Amino acid sequence: MASEVQTREQYLAWKRLVPYLYDFFTNHNLTWPSLSCRWGPEVESSGDRRKQRLYLSEQTDGSEPNKLLVVTADIPRPRVAAAETLACWSETGKSQFLSKPVKTLFHPGEVNKIKELPASQSVVVTHTDAPQLYVWDLEKQADRAGDKGASARHASVADLVLEGHEDNAEFALGVSSTQQPQVASGGKDNLVLVWDIASHVTSLAVPPAGAGAPAAVSPASPGSRKRAPTLRAQQRLEGHSATVEDVVFLPGSGEQLASVGDDFALLLWDTRAGKAPVLRIASAHGAHDVHCVDWSQQREDLLVTGAADGSVKVWDRRSPAAAAFSFQHHTEATMRVEWSPHKAGVFASAGDDRLVCIWDLEAPRAAAEAGSDGSRKPRAPVPAQLMFQHAGHRAPLVDLQWNPSDPWSLMSVSDDAKEGGGGTLQLWRVSDLIYRPDDEVLAELEQYRDYIVSGNQAKLPAQPSQQTTQRPADSAGVSQQAQHRANGSMLGQQPQREGTTEVATAALVAPSQAAPVLPAVASAPALPPMELVQQLGPEQAANQAVQQQQQQQQQQQQQEQPPQDMQH
Repeated sequence: MASEVQTREQYLAWKRLVPYLYDFFTNHNLTWPSLSCRWGPEVESSGDRRKQRLYLSEQTDGSEPNKLLVVTADIPRPRVAAAETLACWSETGKSQFLSKPVKTLFHPGEVNKIKELPASQSVVVTHTDAPQLYVWDLEKQADRAGDKGASARHASVADLVLEGHEDNAEFALGVSSTQQPQVASGGKDNLVLVWDIASHVTSLAVPPAGAGAPAAVSPASPGSRKRAPTLRAQQRLEGHSATVEDVVFLPGSGEQLASVGDDFALLLWDTRAGKAPVLRIASAHGAHDVHCVDWSQQREDLLVTGAADGSVKVWDRRSPAAAAFSFQHHTEATMRVEWSPHKAGVFASAGDDRLVCIWDLEAPRAAAEAGSDGSRKPRAPVPAQLMFQHAGHRAPLVDLQWNPSDPWSLMSVSDDAKEGGGGTLQLWRVSDLIYRPDDEVLAELEQYRDYIVSGNQAKLPAQPSQQTTQRPADSAGVSQQAQHRANGSMLGQQPQREGTTEVATAALVAPSQAAPVLPAVASAPALPPMELVQQLGPEQAANQAVQQQQQQQQQQQQQEQPPQDMQH
């Protein structure tokens, strides 16, 4: 476990690199902790940005209701975000890219997990500290933001309540991506339950025929104590011997699913085959609780799991005797794993060590680690498959999600309650110079070689007047890896101190009809080469790069200073 000093150094080193690692980044301080975050549907689109719904929770101290919130995010398109937005932000401030809540629901208990229905993204399912699950149609639900006093003591009435657990079901929640949605849940009763809610999606407020449940109240009646309609589980799957921690459906299937739990096991199920698992991987991570699991959308035989010891493993269900990949990079428990919906072999993991890691199983550098004879080269300090590490959170991660509408964009949230705060929500998009092929990146940077090296605006290449496709002059920065490709020189303005915040502006300049107005560059600080980062870690490598730059500046000043006999 890293010390607080090491964690702080790591965070500060990361913060200095934000303009160069991200195409877009924003930080939003939450008043109350949020244990779950999800992307909703896109609601508006324009040339340079689009608006998208976000679903968040608020876990309060009891002085006000626990809430389920709907907000709107204003997301710049790739290569549009101004560099100032990447460099000038506060850990304690609100993001200019997030709206105030457009709808507030009072949730019955704290919201531990939110999952949207892919086929109907305005419908979500929530977990709380209870045996029941709640289904909400967020378009129909009344906004409770203005409720005060006595009316605020009553929770919003769910559109449907899912029943069947015999003990609390707090975190394990999965929703199928099929047109006929299925919901799966796991709990402290060691059970995995499945509900078919297809008939309720279009008319959630109407109870099923013969269910015997009272009619739901109108969403326009906030504060009513009438009960919501209920639905009993159709499938009861038995195989775990301890609490079920996570459950996920095979993408595109409503019958096949996987679950993990505190019995150390990974179980695969097919509801058509009965209530027993069709595959059991006992002690998947040794004698450690398995916290999370996800099933690849691109490769249906691959699953990824994360455990209490920080380990992350990738499994091929065709060869389940041993993990296809095993990584021990997180230093504390891995709490979330999720495959990219856009790129095969890419997934993200998040843990209590405050890190989000992006892994690429098919990266060329990972393949190059093997020798020509098939033997493995000595292990590097950083796994070859680790392509990116997000170190922007100062507290344990509790949730993350890839944006299904925007490749290489993610949302992550941490619980800062123990750090004296509420929570931290971050939206971020990885710079394309990190994941694009080397030859593409070098070809793009080559035309700016002289400017990259010198920082002199006069070295910018002249652009033809008919050029219409352009990269904005204040577009988000060049990544650490891309800088290494460009001989280690950082682009843009020398960072300037403003109080405790470092300000760094525009990184990569693109073609435009007129030369962009850029600040003069006295001396461009060098980012450390990737090999040095892997050997020393980001903070030591960054410090060493700064020291080398300072020595170079001193030598240059000494060379430029005239002899003393000429000064007189």
